[in-house]
Amino acid sequence: MEQVIRARRFLAAILLLCAPLSTRAAEQPSEYQVKAVFLLNFVKFIEWPASAFARADSPVTICIWGKDPFGETLDRTMAGEVVNGRRVVATRITRAPSPRSCQVLFLETWEKEAAKAVSGLGPGVLTVGEGRDFLRNSGMIAFSVEDRRVRFDINRTAAERASLKLSSKLLSVARNVEQ
Repeated sequence: MEQVIRARRFLAAILLLCAPLSTRAAEQPSEYQVKAVFLLNFVKFIEWPASAFARADSPVTICIWGKDPFGETLDRTMAGEVVNGRRVVATRITRAPSPRSCQVLFLETWEKEAAKAVSGLGPGVLTVGEGRDFLRNSGMIAFSVEDRRVRFDINRTAAERASLKLSSKLLSVARNVEQ
């Protein structure tokens, strides 16, 4: 029953967040406020292998590698959040993360250095970025803005290679799912 309630909340959040982004912040959330909520909701609808965590009580860590477009928005969104008994935390990194230190890795840009480092992380790391090229370069979830709405596409094969199980509910709200 709890999963049904979470699924309904997720779908309601998706519908709210897919509303057009406004130039007036008081009316609608900013692009990166929407993306921060999406990141949190991705965590709720993905199953990680036990090997993705250093310890049984390790948090789900969302790492921002490179330029941080979220600012305090991401920290406020993750504050106090717990998913499947694990705290959800955000951190910023300036170089490739060590294995099991990040379960979600957001990269604003995809460069050769990032591609090489990500391929060496092993299973259990969800990579999230921006633009169609991100998926073409083995990224797993790519944000885009279409008609002032934040959307996302999924590279299901890349996620499965990382031993991540994506919920059918998450797949159903993606704009595109590449096999």
